[in-house]
Amino acid sequence: MDETQAQAWLDRHGWWQGEVGERLRAFAALLLEEADRQNLISAGSRAELWARHIVDSAQLLPLAPDGEGLWVDLGTGAGLPGMVVACLRSAPILMIEARPLRVAFLERCIESLGLSHARVACNKVERVKIEAPAAVISARAYAPMDRLLASAAHLTDSSTTWLLPKGRNAEKELELAQRDWQASFHVEQSVTDHESAIVVVRELHKATTSATAKKKKSGAQRRAMWKANHK
Repeated sequence: MDETQAQAWLDRHGWWQGEVGERLRAFAALLLEEADRQNLISAGSRAELWARHIVDSAQLLPLAPDGEGLWVDLGTGAGLPGMVVACLRSAPILMIEARPLRVAFLERCIESLGLSHARVACNKVERVKIEAPAAVISARAYAPMDRLLASAAHLTDSSTTWLLPKGRNAEKELELAQRDWQASFHVEQSVTDHESAIVVVRELHKATTSATAKKKKSGAQRRAMWKANHK
C-alpha cells in the first residue's frame, strides 16, 4: 500500500475529509516533527507514514465493538495506534506508556488536537488500574502475545475485545498464547501488509490444567487452523 492508496482507504471510511482528516494530518505532522528529536518511528518508515503507521493503526477501528466503552492502548509509544484511534473515535481512550519522553509527546498531541476524551498513564501496564473493565485492548509492537495477555488481563473481563496487530511471528505467538489462555481467537488479514495480521481475541480467561491438556494440538493441526483463519 502506497500513500495514495492509504489516503483512498481512509477516504472510503470517511476519515480523510473534514475535521477528522484535519486531526489525522495534524497528528502526522506532529509525529514527523517529534521523530527528529526522539526515535519514535524508524527513518525508513517515514516516507511510508500513512500506510505503515496511520492506516495500519486505523484498520483496527472496523474490528472494534460499537459503543462508548473505554479503549486501552498498551505501550502506545509514538501514539500508534492510540493517537490515531483518538483522532477517529470520540469514546474515551487511555494510552499506557512508561517512557516519560513519549508521554510528554502524547500529552502535547492531546492538547494540540483538542482530544479531551484521551488521556495517558505514565506507568507500566501491570501497575495501571481502571474503574471498569476495558471494552477494547489494543497493542502494536508491544510484547509477544502470551506476555501481552498476562500483563493486561487485570484491565479486562470476558466482554473485552483485544485487537493485536502481529507480523510474521503471529502464528507462533498464537500457538504459545493458547497454551495458557482460553478464548475465541480470530485472525484478520492486515490491509497494509500481506505478511501481517490482526489477532482478535474475545472471551479471554486463564486456561485450567485440564482444559490446557485437552487443547493441546499437534503442530500440523495448529498450522491448519492458522491457514484457515488467515485466508
